[in-house]
Amino acid sequence: MTMNASPGGSIIYLEDVTVEYDGFKALNGLNFFMDYKELRVVIGPNGAGKTTLLDVISGKVQPTAGRVIFGRNTDLVGRRENEIASLGVGRKFQTPSIFANLTVRENLELALVRTSKGVLATLRSRLTGEQGDRVQATLESIGLSAEADLRAGGLSHGQKQWLEIGMVMVQDAELLLVDEPVAGMTDEETEKTGRLLQDVAAERAVLVIEHDMEFVRSIARKVTVLHEGSILCEGPVEQVQKDDRVMEVYLGRSRDTDV
Repeated sequence: MTMNASPGGSIIYLEDVTVEYDGFKALNGLNFFMDYKELRVVIGPNGAGKTTLLDVISGKVQPTAGRVIFGRNTDLVGRRENEIASLGVGRKFQTPSIFANLTVRENLELALVRTSKGVLATLRSRLTGEQGDRVQATLESIGLSAEADLRAGGLSHGQKQWLEIGMVMVQDAELLLVDEPVAGMTDEETEKTGRLLQDVAAERAVLVIEHDMEFVRSIARKVTVLHEGSILCEGPVEQVQKDDRVMEVYLGRSRDTDV
């Protein structure tokens, strides 16, 4: 596939990235880029390399070959996860990792301050007015203002997902990586999550890995289909769902399959 982007024009740019495990190429010469404030959805069959893509960008996995350029010209290869996070790359995993015994507000405060003092010392430190305003704005954005002083462990599954999205948002990440955000959600929670991600994408780039095609259709502006570690197809969801290659490798061989 021919790439028409340059590193300077994209928020994230992967060039000829390969990730190999004992001869298996989870990513195979992958070229991938996203623009600033873009909402992108990545789909593909199991083993296509979707989670590995997030792992490489976030620093959890180091590529065997290739470059990963963030922002204007920052190479992420060789950097640790916490360093990449501090540069402005936030990741929300499929299973929420929140502090269940802390309140919703305290979870956001802890995510914002991110000190090495420990949880209790961090919570005892006073936020600046600007930090407090950011926490409150995030509570409103994720729809949890009314639950701000409730214990996070008592939230519904969907609310926990929104809280973790908020914990990344409050850090002011420029690029938000989201892995299967609606797994296990009710229809109402799924719809709200779609609106939230679209709102988030008005301020920062959002890369979503998702299997739920109905959800993909509801939020996607541009879809990338991975297959065997490379890009199979890319474009508007209406175009992708009619592509013969997508029909064959992702949705079965029938042209009549409901994508």
